[in-house]
Amino acid sequence: MASPQMVMYDEEARQIQVICDRLARDANAKAVLVIDKNGQPIASSGETDHLDVTSLSSLTAGNVAATGGIAKLLAEREFAGQFHEGEKTNIHISIVAQRVILVVLFDERSSLGLVRLRVRKASEELTRILDALIKKASSANAPSVFAEITDDDIDNLFND
Repeated sequence: MASPQMVMYDEEARQIQVICDRLARDANAKAVLVIDKNGQPIASSGETDHLDVTSLSSLTAGNVAATGGIAKLLAEREFAGQFHEGEKTNIHISIVAQRVILVVLFDERSSLGLVRLRVRKASEELTRILDALIKKASSANAPSVFAEITDDDIDNLFND
């Protein structure tokens, strides 16, 4: 079953960015990405200028989906974590709160043990933020994502 579309608010986006920045620093990672399960980037940190973040996010989400298929064949719920070792770059992939994918790219400056340790803490923090975000979005008092759009904004869209 597909997850409902997640609405991201500025406050939570900033909190997630802070977690990405801290994880990149504390794990001595090359880059950190938080993506949704559809492959859309939510946040990134570290050396991402040379990366095609959009493609990497999409391919990672596809990889997670394929691994989910393998898990079903083996009567597992899902594989919460993956690790791929390359010649120059390693990648640690984990599913957080069954909602987002946390990707850590690292090289010889770090270790898998350090990355796993730091990912565990970051995952706990992300889970709290995501749970609060879902609660906020589903509450009756949540601001509509369309509240700030005026009739003039809509007219301007079609008058260009």
